[in-house]
Amino acid sequence: MNLLSLASHQLRKAADLVDKIEELKRELSATLDSSAVTTQARNIKRKMSDAGRLAIAAAQKARWAQIKAKSFIKPARAKRKMSAGARAKIAAAARKRWAKAKAAGKSSL
Repeated sequence: MNLLSLASHQLRKAADLVDKIEELKRELSATLDSSAVTTQARNIKRKMSDAGRLAIAAAQKARWAQIKAKSFIKPARAKRKMSAGARAKIAAAARKRWAKAKAAGKSSL
């Protein structure tokens, strides 16, 4: 493309487009400049209402209460019961052991 063969209104339009491109480049670099954006963002502080803070605290307390309640409740196991016949067999075996120990002159097993 030869610039000398263009009409004056075409040259003016091309110059305007170049100016717009340069302006957009400057805006883009200003937008992407992280130091200016981050310092401004750091200065903005978000505030929570008292009602919101209390609602969050109440919800957390309820969660902890559930966790603690589960940890204190132990599953109930049924106690194993020994039959009378089994107890009699164990007692008879113990008497037999003690009789044998006493016959040997021992005061302990």
